[in-house]
Amino acid sequence: MGWEFAAICAAGVAAGAINAVVGSGSLITFPTLVAMGVDPVVANVSNNIGLVPGSFAGAYGYRAELEGQRERLVRLGSASAAGSLVGGVLLLFLDPAVFKVVVPVLIGLACVLVVAQPRLNAWMLARREHAHPHGGTPLWLGVFAAGVYGGYFGAAQGVLLIGLLGSLLDEHLQRVNAAKNVLSLIVNAVAAVLFVAVARVDWTAVSGVALGAVAGGFLGARVGRRIPPPALRVVIVCVGVVAIFKLVSG
Repeated sequence: MGWEFAAICAAGVAAGAINAVVGSGSLITFPTLVAMGVDPVVANVSNNIGLVPGSFAGAYGYRAELEGQRERLVRLGSASAAGSLVGGVLLLFLDPAVFKVVVPVLIGLACVLVVAQPRLNAWMLARREHAHPHGGTPLWLGVFAAGVYGGYFGAAQGVLLIGLLGSLLDEHLQRVNAAKNVLSLIVNAVAAVLFVAVARVDWTAVSGVALGAVAGGFLGARVGRRIPPPALRVVIVCVGVVAIFKLVSG
């Protein structure tokens, strides 16, 4: 129906903008698709594919802050790609019943991370003077783990990445956010290639999320910083709670 497609597009706009700024957009689009009657695993797969263009738009919008980070992102990008592949394989080959049990927990974790982000940022700033210029092996392993999470589900993977990059790199927050956008793009893109090849995809959902996410990605990169963070967190957490209720109630 036309209104359902419009609702998916609107959710995609919100998700694209949120992902560019912080990274919790799947807490908007995934519950929307489930509410439209899409099977949870298919919704997760379709959501991931649909958010790839928006992730690219968000990364492109931060291109100025990416200057000088090429070598670092090539190194960390390999961790994101490998982790995403592992997470995607887990999603496709574990029993779907496992996903339905695990995802409400992951959404709850994502909501906690969104709420805790100010404390994560404060901790990150406190550690900056002790940060390694390239992050070292601990950062590579942390980014790999975030990639596994992102390939399997992905909501709030951006919050995880900001916490990791910010605490282990000596960089300004906006440059950290730019790097986060590129790594999130890699995770989403690698998982999307895997899903297109072997998974069941709802292409109507993909197109709706993608159309909205592209617009939202550019919007988030340009004006997303003006959104009051407390208001943004309230919206994200409310949507996450609705998603948990929807999944648990069946």
